[in-house]
This record gives sequence, structure tokens and C-alpha cells, in this order.
Amino acid sequence: MSKLYFVRHGESEWNVADKICGRTDIPLTKRGHEQAVETGKKIVAEGIKADDILYSPLLRAADTAKHISEMTGIPAHMEPRLIEQNFGVWEGTSPRNAPEFLKAKKDFLNRYENGESMFQVAHRIYGLLDELKAQPDKTYILVAHNGIARVVKSYFSDMTNEEYAAFGVPNCSVTEFSFEEKKGTCK
Repeated sequence: MSKLYFVRHGESEWNVADKICGRTDIPLTKRGHEQAVETGKKIVAEGIKADDILYSPLLRAADTAKHISEMTGIPAHMEPRLIEQNFGVWEGTSPRNAPEFLKAKKDFLNRYENGESMFQVAHRIYGLLDELKAQPDKTYILVAHNGIARVVKSYFSDMTNEEYAAFGVPNCSVTEFSFEEKKGTCK
């Protein structure tokens, strides 16, 4: 059985400021670094075994993955397809001050003026997940972003547009998925 674990990066400076990061390369806070170390310890304590950690090239995810790798001994490699969605004109704004953004998240073909559509993100992430699924004897940890978490979740289970737009995971949470069934399972 092939498993996949998804870890959202640790707290970033823009998470604290309640700003949409997207492709903007924002570093972790001190707390974010601490969360990443604790997540690595949690992975060891829970006996989670993986062959490889694949991470987004953005600093907040790369640093999180490197801390987890140091704590677990699992090798880590950058995977460019795990980069966060480009939210175009919305990057650097607060989602709570932009109801138009929250509405636009439900439109899978919307490119956010100079950004990337959900459809484009799903295309690259589904391709990566199909490649990982084709390696049934391997287990991976993916370290990426909340937008990528939505796409990964949608790969493993059906979601309405509203569920997709509302889905999120906390910083440094660990979510397990299994390729065992056609649609997989999520814990």
C-alpha cells in the first residue's frame, strides 16, 4: 500500500498578518521554525515512515521540509510542481477584506488577473500524484501550501466547489492519504 502524508508549511510572516501569500516568497516566523521541528518530532514519535520528502521551492515550505528531514532522517528534495498557486492581484491582500476573492475561489477557471487558475494547479498536482501513485512501494511526505492541500484533498475525495474553496489545514498539520482505493482515503 502506498501512502502519502501532506504537511502544510509552518507559520509564515504573512499568515500572522492575514495576507494571501500565493507565490510571494515569505519566510517562516520563529514560531514557524519551531512548529516544523515539532512536526518532525511528531512524525518520529508516531512511527511514520517515508521514503522521501518532496517540498515546494518557496522558502516557507523548503525550510519546513528541511527541519522535518533533520528530525526524521528522511531525505528531502525540492519538487517545483508543489509551488503554491499564483493568486495574481490578490497576493498581499487579506481574504477577510476581499469578499470578491472568496467568491472567485469557487470559479475553477479564474486566473485572478495575472495569476493561475485552480484548474491549472489541479493539472500539475494531479500529474504529480499520479506519478507517486505509480510507485506503490513508496511512501512520501509532501510539504507545501494550503492551496495545494485543497488540490491534494480533491484528488482523494469528491468535493463540491464550496467545500473545495473552504477547505484548509493548519500550519504544520500532518494529513494522511492512501492510494489503496481508487479514490483513496483521508484521515
